[in-house]
Amino acid sequence: MSLLALPLLAFLSIFLTPTTAVSSSTLQLARSHSVTPNAGAPLSAWAASVAAQSAADTARIVSMLTSGAGPLTTRAKPKPKNRANPPVPIAPGRQILSIPNYIARAGLGTPAQTLLVAIDPSNDAAWVPCSACAGCAASSPSFSPTQSSTYRTVPCGSPQCAQVPSPSCPAGVGSSCGFNLTYAASTFQAVLGQDSLALENNVVVSYTFGCLRVVSGNSVPPQGLIGFGRGPLSFLSQTKDTYGSVFSYCLPNYRSSNFSGTLKLGPIGQPKRIKTTPLLYNPHRPSLYYVNMIGIRVGSNVVQVPQSALAFNPVTGSGTIIDAGTMFTRLAAPVYAAVRDAFRGRVRTPVAPPLGGFDTCYNVTVSVPTVTFMFAGAVAVTLPEENVMIHSSSGGVACLAMAAGPSDGVNAALNVLASMQQQNQRVLFDVANGRVGFSRELCTA
Repeated sequence: MSLLALPLLAFLSIFLTPTTAVSSSTLQLARSHSVTPNAGAPLSAWAASVAAQSAADTARIVSMLTSGAGPLTTRAKPKPKNRANPPVPIAPGRQILSIPNYIARAGLGTPAQTLLVAIDPSNDAAWVPCSACAGCAASSPSFSPTQSSTYRTVPCGSPQCAQVPSPSCPAGVGSSCGFNLTYAASTFQAVLGQDSLALENNVVVSYTFGCLRVVSGNSVPPQGLIGFGRGPLSFLSQTKDTYGSVFSYCLPNYRSSNFSGTLKLGPIGQPKRIKTTPLLYNPHRPSLYYVNMIGIRVGSNVVQVPQSALAFNPVTGSGTIIDAGTMFTRLAAPVYAAVRDAFRGRVRTPVAPPLGGFDTCYNVTVSVPTVTFMFAGAVAVTLPEENVMIHSSSGGVACLAMAAGPSDGVNAALNVLASMQQQNQRVLFDVANGRVGFSRELCTA
């Protein structure tokens, strides 16, 4: 599917209906919800916009599995400061910047220059558009290094230069370190620099990031990105002595335009009652957050899925990751087929024609069963209807908001639990203690 349709992402917020707020008291919600579409509603623009996002998800999954991040610099347990840190407000980028990522306000440089940066747990290096960037969005703010008294370039031969993908040092040791990177359907060239970075009132001195010089493609977040992956130049690694390699987020509903979600940094202030599952480490994909998903329920019944399609295996690439940059959950083909068939069996209503990349759609009233992801450690995350179904603008069609992953290659074995299925939940990433946690929390306003 072509990514030339990506500008249609701006339509997604127009052609999707608002949802009802959900209770924050428990992960286990009602067993079924009623969906009453209005048959015959115009669907062409909505279907095109959803198809564009589906294509963007595919490109993202391919790029994050093929762009190496280098080995982790250390796996020693850090010692963070014993204090709570101010939460960082986050918002869906769809309404504000027409991107699928969630965003936060960042202050870069001295004096601080404000940018709305994407928060991406599956990437490492941070990068922002800099002055005179060729191919960057002309209508969006950029960072001016010359206007910051604390900016400096990172030289070739430095440890940081060795940690970026495809470093470039044509002028030799001591010159500015450059690097190339692929992000979804885009590629870019950047120069490595350092400056003061502030997320809310959390200030990091001499943060290392890429200053974008040349961008090709339209999937790069227009005001930059901060990577919260596990690699050496990620936010976690650069701030491990301050925040202890711990963070969590609560993602608001993607149709919201409010900064009502929060990113919490450090172990202090995280939920005390939260069920956790072990965090797994894949040496071939060291930046990604793997967990052991052991089963899926549709309604009260466990779906019959081959365990080989769920089992974590770094050699074959199989397993499950938590990702907030992909919008719709992608399941390995045999897993998705089993979930889809179980879902259709519970609904017991003929499906409508596929739309926007989704093959389980309805244009009549249906009762929507819950979907539960089951993880090692007796952790079960049950999704409410708003995390399961995507709706057309007038309610004409409602579709199961999941799809099958690629049919072949290393990506075919991967299950990606995406942002729509995480919204209005607190997801904890405790790398220091090797765990990921889930706790229901309403953060949509």
